[in-house]
Amino acid sequence: MILAIDIGNTNIVLGGFVENELMFVARIATNPVKTEDEYATKIKSILALHEVDKTAVKGAIISSVVPPLNSVVTKAVHIVYGVEPILVGPGIKTGINIVCDNPSTVGADLICACVAAHHIYGSPSLVVDMGTATKMMVMDKNGAFIGVSIIPGVNIALKALASGTAQLPQISLDAPKSVIGKNTVDCMRSGVVFGNASMIDGMIDRFNEEMGEELQVIATGGLASTIVCHCKHTITLDDDLLLKGLNILYNKNK
Repeated sequence: MILAIDIGNTNIVLGGFVENELMFVARIATNPVKTEDEYATKIKSILALHEVDKTAVKGAIISSVVPPLNSVVTKAVHIVYGVEPILVGPGIKTGINIVCDNPSTVGADLICACVAAHHIYGSPSLVVDMGTATKMMVMDKNGAFIGVSIIPGVNIALKALASGTAQLPQISLDAPKSVIGKNTVDCMRSGVVFGNASMIDGMIDRFNEEMGEELQVIATGGLASTIVCHCKHTITLDDDLLLKGLNILYNKNK
């Protein structure tokens, strides 16, 4: 089994691949102050829940947008499974060109998503990753990463709305029955869910116009399934796109 780990700002997502087939997905909360021993315990416990024996893990790969956790999680994996994970970063073989001002600053999560989109769905394409932030990445017809738009994430906007006002409450993220809200909670849900869906639709139009062609759109991330079903454009939902990208990168760099 190959263990793929995506360290995000909110969650750490783990996936196990056997002969390139994703066998399980698990999530733990990101906590930069925890030690390698604490993460080793968590990772071992989660894999045990999925009936994965420690001797089954033959390799690992990590992408991270939380630099303080890079060495911590790397050591945790080594403690439990005795393997040295590959860390996605400068110098890693990706199979795609990165065409931007400073390629070394492109986030590991963006690289993983674009690698998977290019190899699985083809190019040109637009990848929408809806996590802590909403990222919209463009791949040109040659499979090159040419840029990204970064937007405040859905939950960030929702928390800001509630904390920055005196009378608006914290709410769960569900779509209301109508865009025209009749009570405070439905009014907020309408703005957050339908507003973000409309924003994505509008951005897709702008990307298509600038690229001069209709891009296929692939969405991923923890909040994608809540939002993209309300978009008017055709969007392919792939919740495990980043993990699949990690597996592809592992096979290129093992």
